[in-house]
Amino acid sequence: MDYASLSLEGKVEKILAVLPQQKPFRYVDAITHLDDKSIVGNYTFRQDEWFYQGHFPGNPITPGVILLECMAQVGLAAMAIHLFLASGRDPEARVTLFQSANVDFLFPVRPGDKVTVFGEKLIFKMGKVKCDIVMRLNDETVVAKGTLIGMGVKK
Repeated sequence: MDYASLSLEGKVEKILAVLPQQKPFRYVDAITHLDDKSIVGNYTFRQDEWFYQGHFPGNPITPGVILLECMAQVGLAAMAIHLFLASGRDPEARVTLFQSANVDFLFPVRPGDKVTVFGEKLIFKMGKVKCDIVMRLNDETVVAKGTLIGMGVKK
Protein backbone atom coordinates (compact mmCIF):
# COMPACT_ATOMS: atom_id res chain seq x y z
CA MET A 1 0.00 0.00 0.00
CA ASP A 2 1.47 3.35 -0.97
CA TYR A 3 1.78 6.17 1.54
CA ALA A 4 -0.79 8.46 -0.11
CA SER A 5 -3.55 5.89 0.29
CA LEU A 6 -2.94 5.33 4.02
CA SER A 7 -5.32 6.65 6.68
CA LEU A 8 -4.13 9.35 9.08
CA GLU A 9 -3.36 6.61 11.62
CA GLY A 10 -1.32 4.67 9.05
CA LYS A 11 0.64 7.76 8.05
CA VAL A 12 1.31 8.66 11.69
CA GLU A 13 2.52 5.12 12.38
CA LYS A 14 5.01 5.36 9.49
CA ILE A 15 6.18 8.83 10.55
CA LEU A 16 6.72 7.83 14.18
CA ALA A 17 8.61 4.71 13.07
CA VAL A 18 11.10 6.96 11.25
CA LEU A 19 11.28 9.83 13.76
CA PRO A 20 14.77 9.35 15.24
CA GLN A 21 14.11 10.68 18.75
CA GLN A 22 13.11 8.05 21.31
CA LYS A 23 12.16 8.09 25.00
CA PRO A 24 13.21 9.80 27.13
CA PHE A 25 13.82 12.41 24.40
CA ARG A 26 10.70 11.97 22.25
CA TYR A 27 8.15 14.71 22.84
CA VAL A 28 5.32 13.50 20.61
CA ASP A 29 2.34 11.62 22.03
CA ALA A 30 0.05 11.93 19.02
CA ILE A 31 -0.36 13.55 15.64
CA THR A 32 -4.00 14.52 15.17
CA HIS A 33 -3.93 16.38 11.85
CA LEU A 34 -1.66 16.05 8.85
CA ASP A 35 -1.70 17.28 5.28
CA ASP A 36 0.87 18.70 2.86
CA LYS A 37 0.55 22.18 4.39
CA SER A 38 0.07 21.61 8.11
CA ILE A 39 0.47 19.30 11.06
CA VAL A 40 -0.97 19.20 14.58
CA GLY A 41 0.37 17.05 17.38
CA ASN A 42 0.49 17.00 21.16
CA TYR A 43 2.53 15.98 24.14
CA THR A 44 1.82 15.84 27.88
CA PHE A 45 4.78 16.71 30.07
CA ARG A 46 4.75 14.05 32.79
CA GLN A 47 5.47 14.84 36.43
CA ASP A 48 8.49 12.53 36.34
CA GLU A 49 10.27 14.03 33.31
CA TRP A 50 14.05 13.84 33.86
CA PHE A 51 14.65 17.60 33.60
CA TYR A 52 12.24 18.73 36.33
CA GLN A 53 14.61 17.55 39.09
CA GLY A 54 16.91 20.47 38.50
CA HIS A 55 14.73 22.99 36.64
CA PHE A 56 13.74 24.25 39.20
CA PRO A 57 13.53 22.35 42.52
CA GLY A 58 10.28 23.27 44.27
CA ASN A 59 9.01 25.22 41.24
CA PRO A 60 9.45 22.97 38.18
CA ILE A 61 9.18 24.63 34.77
CA THR A 62 9.79 22.97 31.41
CA PRO A 63 13.06 24.34 29.96
CA GLY A 64 12.70 26.40 26.79
CA VAL A 65 15.11 24.12 24.97
CA ILE A 66 12.75 21.18 25.65
CA LEU A 67 9.76 23.20 24.41
CA LEU A 68 11.77 24.01 21.28
CA GLU A 69 12.60 20.31 20.86
CA CYS A 70 8.91 19.41 21.13
CA MET A 71 8.05 22.07 18.53
CA ALA A 72 10.80 20.77 16.24
CA GLN A 73 9.82 17.10 16.60
CA VAL A 74 6.16 17.71 15.74
CA GLY A 75 6.18 20.79 13.55
CA LEU A 76 9.44 20.30 11.67
CA ALA A 77 10.78 16.71 11.77
CA ALA A 78 7.43 14.87 11.59
CA MET A 79 6.27 17.31 8.90
CA ALA A 80 9.48 16.76 6.92
CA ILE A 81 9.14 12.98 7.17
CA HIS A 82 5.56 13.25 5.91
CA LEU A 83 6.65 15.44 2.98
CA PHE A 84 9.48 13.04 2.08
CA LEU A 85 7.09 10.06 2.20
CA ALA A 86 4.39 11.90 0.21
CA SER A 87 6.92 12.81 -2.49
CA GLY A 88 8.17 9.25 -2.80
CA ARG A 89 11.55 9.90 -1.17
CA ASP A 90 12.86 7.59 1.52
CA PRO A 91 12.98 9.47 4.84
CA GLU A 92 14.94 6.62 6.42
CA ALA A 93 17.83 7.45 4.11
CA ARG A 94 17.79 10.97 5.53
CA VAL A 95 17.90 12.65 8.88
CA THR A 96 16.24 16.01 9.41
CA LEU A 97 18.82 18.25 10.99
CA PHE A 98 17.63 21.27 12.89
CA GLN A 99 19.28 24.39 11.46
CA SER A 100 17.79 27.49 13.04
CA ALA A 101 14.90 28.92 14.99
CA ASN A 102 13.42 32.29 15.74
CA VAL A 103 11.10 31.53 18.66
CA ASP A 104 9.38 33.63 21.30
CA PHE A 105 8.62 31.91 24.62
CA LEU A 106 5.53 33.51 26.13
CA PHE A 107 4.20 31.33 28.96
CA PRO A 108 5.62 28.60 31.23
CA VAL A 109 4.79 24.92 30.86
CA ARG A 110 4.62 22.95 34.10
CA PRO A 111 4.55 19.24 34.95
CA GLY A 112 1.25 17.70 33.84
CA ASP A 113 0.56 20.32 31.15
CA LYS A 114 -0.52 19.07 27.75
CA VAL A 115 0.69 21.15 24.82
CA THR A 116 -0.56 21.13 21.25
CA VAL A 117 1.84 22.02 18.46
CA PHE A 118 0.53 23.55 15.23
CA GLY A 119 2.96 23.57 12.30
CA GLU A 120 2.46 25.24 8.94
CA LYS A 121 4.83 24.50 6.06
CA LEU A 122 6.35 27.59 4.49
CA ILE A 123 9.01 25.93 2.30
CA PHE A 124 9.85 22.38 1.25
CA LYS A 125 12.47 22.57 -1.44
CA MET A 126 15.62 20.53 -2.13
CA GLY A 127 15.29 18.84 1.25
CA LYS A 128 14.97 22.11 3.16
CA VAL A 129 11.94 22.54 5.39
CA LYS A 130 10.79 25.82 6.93
CA CYS A 131 7.71 25.95 9.15
CA ASP A 132 5.83 28.44 11.29
CA ILE A 133 5.04 26.73 14.58
CA VAL A 134 2.77 27.64 17.50
CA MET A 135 2.57 25.75 20.81
CA ARG A 136 -0.55 26.14 22.96
CA LEU A 137 -1.84 24.83 26.25
CA ASN A 138 -5.29 23.18 26.44
CA ASP A 139 -6.87 26.53 27.35
CA GLU A 140 -5.46 28.02 24.08
CA THR A 141 -2.76 30.02 25.89
CA VAL A 142 0.13 30.48 23.46
CA VAL A 143 3.28 29.07 25.08
CA ALA A 144 5.71 29.67 22.22
CA LYS A 145 5.67 30.60 18.55
CA GLY A 146 8.19 31.04 15.82
CA THR A 147 9.81 29.83 12.63
CA LEU A 148 12.01 26.73 12.51
CA ILE A 149 14.22 25.54 9.67
CA GLY A 150 15.66 22.08 9.05
CA MET A 151 17.33 20.14 6.30
CA GLY A 152 16.92 16.52 5.33
CA VAL A 153 20.42 15.21 4.69
CA LYS A 154 21.53 11.77 3.58
CA LYS A 155 22.73 9.46 6.36
